[in-house]
Parts: sequence; structure tokens; C-alpha cells
Amino acid sequence: MKIIILNKPFNVLSQFREDDTHPTMANFIEDPSLRIAGRLDLDSEGLLLLTDHGGLNQFITHPNNKKYKTYLAQVDGDITEEAIAKLQQGVELNDGMTLPARVNKVSEPEWLWERTPPVRYRANIPTSWVEIQICEGRNRQVRRMTTAVGFPTLRLIRTKVGTIDLIQLQLQPGEQTEIEPLLYPDFKDLPPDEPYRSRSYVKKPGGKGGKPIHLKNKKEGEKKKSGTKRIWQMNESERPRRKTNGTTRPNTKSRGRGR
Repeated sequence: MKIIILNKPFNVLSQFREDDTHPTMANFIEDPSLRIAGRLDLDSEGLLLLTDHGGLNQFITHPNNKKYKTYLAQVDGDITEEAIAKLQQGVELNDGMTLPARVNKVSEPEWLWERTPPVRYRANIPTSWVEIQICEGRNRQVRRMTTAVGFPTLRLIRTKVGTIDLIQLQLQPGEQTEIEPLLYPDFKDLPPDEPYRSRSYVKKPGGKGGKPIHLKNKKEGEKKKSGTKRIWQMNESERPRRKTNGTTRPNTKSRGRGR
């Protein structure tokens, strides 16, 4: 399994498909086997995880697995303790209530790189920084959460996915590095990387193939029985009647098997 960590710059699309107006992953990643696990929005920056493992995206983003993503958000205004408490409890969004988040007000970090273009500056309105950890993956979730409590996000940087720390890796915007999965506890319970298999199939012990469940459970030579009569097996009183509005003439043509 290969895992690449990229520090995604601002204004870069989390996709490999080329775009006429914005740079994409194709400008940074050349390995065609890699796929994005946990996207970042165009206007968000920071840790982006790419892998050749098919099930890693679901493993990281599904809230049941409790893989917390850590974000550093610069918000419009001096965020209050009341607003932080609301974020910690969960806030109501248009797609439902969020799970409780881990939230702390922090100072502007010393390691922070410059953004191009920079965040707008307004002398009469201060800004503040907050660290938010969530285990969900809704669209633009952190931005919608801070807006819901009255402090819109001006700049958003993802710094961690589980124990993978972008700041410890010392990656500048656009830089990337490969990590060893065995060094991170986040990948200990990762499901095996297998191609999609229909749930109606049962895998053979030690093999790759399988039988449909209804065939696997059927004894050898046993004919499948059906409790539902076919239309030609019913007598006249059992056959379903077509509903009409009273204006349709009855069908007098003879139909059926052998006629």
C-alpha cells in the first residue's frame, strides 16, 4: 500500500481531471495509481492524503471509524466562548445536526505560511484562530459550522488526519512525501484492498470466486420451489382483475397457453 501526503495549496482543485481555470492534482502528482482519500475544497489548504488502496477513503471519512481530522481556521471576528461551546456540542446545519467537535481557541501559529492571495484585512474587524477536530466528512462542514455560530471562516488549513501531522512532516505548500503505513496506528484496522464484490455472492474459502447465496444454500439436485402461481396456472376466479374507470370495454379475446 502506498500513501502520499501532499500539502495542497490554496486555489487548487482536489481532482486529477484538468481544468481551464485552476490547477489540479495533475500539476503535483504523476503516479496514475494514486487516488484522493478525503478531499479538500478549492479554497482550503493543507494535508491531502493520496493512496492506491481502494477502501482507504471510506475508512477515513466514515464517522463510525472516528478518524478525526484537525483543521486550523481563521475566523471573522474574535470568537467567543459561547460560540466555541456550541461547536463542541454540535450545531444544526441544513443537512442535520453535526456530531460534537473538539474545539479550542488558539494563537496564530508561528509556522504559518503566506497565502496567495492573502486573506482580506479590515482594520475595524479583528480575526481569530480556532482549532477544530471533526470525525465527519460533510461538504464544507467546518466553514458551515463556524458560520452557524456567527464567525465565518476566512482561511482553512487541514493539519492532521488521525495521527498524520502535516506540521511534523514540515511540508510547504505543493510539497509531498511518502509515509510508511506501519508507523501509524491509523492503518492498523484498515480493511483489505479487494475489488468490489456484490453482496449476493459468498466468497469460497481460500479462493477468489464465489456462488450466489441462493445457489450456495440449495442442496445438490434440489429444484427451486416457488410459492407463487403463474398466471396460466390460476383459474378464472384467481386471476387479477384490471382496474378501470368504468368506461373501458371488457376484453373478449381468448388468451393463454396453447390457444
